[in-house]
Amino acid sequence: MRISWLGHASFLIESGGKKLISDPFDEKLGYPVYEEEVDISTVSHEHWDHSAVSILKGQPVVVKGTGDFEINGFKITGFPTYHDNKKGKKRGPNTVYKICTEGIDLLHMGDLGHLLSAEEYKMIGKVDILLLPVGGVYTVNADEAYQIVQAIHPTVVIPMHFNTPHLCFELDPVEKFTCKFDQVIKQPFLEITADNFPEQDEIIVLDYTSRLTR
Repeated sequence: MRISWLGHASFLIESGGKKLISDPFDEKLGYPVYEEEVDISTVSHEHWDHSAVSILKGQPVVVKGTGDFEINGFKITGFPTYHDNKKGKKRGPNTVYKICTEGIDLLHMGDLGHLLSAEEYKMIGKVDILLLPVGGVYTVNADEAYQIVQAIHPTVVIPMHFNTPHLCFELDPVEKFTCKFDQVIKQPFLEITADNFPEQDEIIVLDYTSRLTR
């Protein structure tokens, strides 16, 4: 499995020759738009900066909402959550996706706006790789994100949805979250298999700008 961060809450997950893109955006967001064909797209909610499936190339299967889906070697389960801490009254629903392939369980939290209950954590189950918003304002903030990490205990945490030079609006910087951990790894992408997981838990900050220099 290869995971590349495209910016904001959008990742490219490549497995078995297939490509899954999460929460696609268009050029208005400020990040470079992904230009290649994809096979699957997940959409955590319908806000403009997370649901630009119309610009995707190829004919991707679009996954929205809760339930179980099996597509091109990916097993995907959507769990209902909210975009705020008022049960959706401010910003509506949000879907958390558990994506399983190659024996790896990955959890994409979308624009989660609240802490989860013990029952919700139990329902989600084991998580190897956690893609977690940390920038606050519209999602959980750094302190809440830290609590989520402590509850889930993933092996790898990849922060997302934080402030960068390309983003067209302001969020908190990733350092508000990463400063809570002793060691943080920065790299252009993550290539991993079920057999070569790190022995110790890792916080990995991926670099979306690496795609611009190829």
